[in-house]
Amino acid sequence: MAYLKPPWFTAKIFNPIAMTVGMGEQLTVTTRRSRRPQRIPVIPVDVGGSCYLVSTRGESEWVKNLRVDPNLALGTTEYVASEIAPQDRQPVITAYRQKAGRSVEGYFRKLPREADHPVFVLTPKG
Repeated sequence: MAYLKPPWFTAKIFNPIAMTVGMGEQLTVTTRRSRRPQRIPVIPVDVGGSCYLVSTRGESEWVKNLRVDPNLALGTTEYVASEIAPQDRQPVITAYRQKAGRSVEGYFRKLPREADHPVFVLTPKG
């Protein structure tokens, strides 16, 4: 599967600042190797009353981590994630692109297929 690795500046400087100033929401997953928390900013999208996460960069580390342990926190709310099949992703990706705007269009030009963008539906715990 395709992956667009973020530049060092994005991973080490921009993402922490984005979370601090409230750009997007903070996703917390458990890393598959160290079992430590991984925190990154994401833009969740609601479609048909369900909350989804879309990986704009393809098979990113948080995607791989969710596949091993589907438990996550989005802000302070805990969820269980389930990946949806590529053929079912289009409505979610369309809604995500409308919500996120121009800031994500470059990723979709570089990775144009729905199959390149893992999508997870989130089910609240409890």
